[in-house]
Amino acid sequence: MTMHDLDRRALLGTALFLTTAGFIRPALAQADIGRAANFIQTTGQELVAAINDQTRDLPARRQRVAAVLRRAVEVERVGRFILGRWWNQASPQEQQEYLKLFEETLIRNLSARFGEYQGVRFSLGRTQQRTEDDVLVNTVIERPNTAPFSLDWRVADVGGQPKVVDVIAEGTSLRLTQRSEYSSVIQRNNGSVAALLTAMRGQIQQLAQREQAR
Repeated sequence: MTMHDLDRRALLGTALFLTTAGFIRPALAQADIGRAANFIQTTGQELVAAINDQTRDLPARRQRVAAVLRRAVEVERVGRFILGRWWNQASPQEQQEYLKLFEETLIRNLSARFGEYQGVRFSLGRTQQRTEDDVLVNTVIERPNTAPFSLDWRVADVGGQPKVVDVIAEGTSLRLTQRSEYSSVIQRNNGSVAALLTAMRGQIQQLAQREQAR
């Protein structure tokens, strides 16, 4: 898989919404289903308000969207899950840089995609306990001139706060898709995490150039 493929597929996944993480130990009890639904409802309303804000230009809307996403997603655990077994093979310096690059890539992708749409609507569907550790909240996203699409958000308790830990789009877990892509880059480069970091830096540069061109 080339970096072009990684970038293209990452953009496709993040256009739907996000990638997320595992290694969550604190459980959401059955009674917290309502709390998870309320969290997604609030987060969705904040995103819609940021996207549809006609008083701000596109860069400002993206920044507002990015702020919402940083609060909603457990970015460090997202990144560690996606790197998978390669995390323990990375040096401390590589781990630190990877998490920094991962957050920037994630937020740039998401804020660019969500920040450029207007007229977005968001509604809740069914909420159910997925496992003893998380709750699955269904949502429907509507955009002008586009067919509505369904997203299932997995929410878990992290440090006493609900956080998004995966999004399932059309039956596909976005965190598992991203994990496969990153692993493929490392394997194609003889197990080099440094090669993935180089590819991620290149991806961020491309995203920045696209933002400037719009």
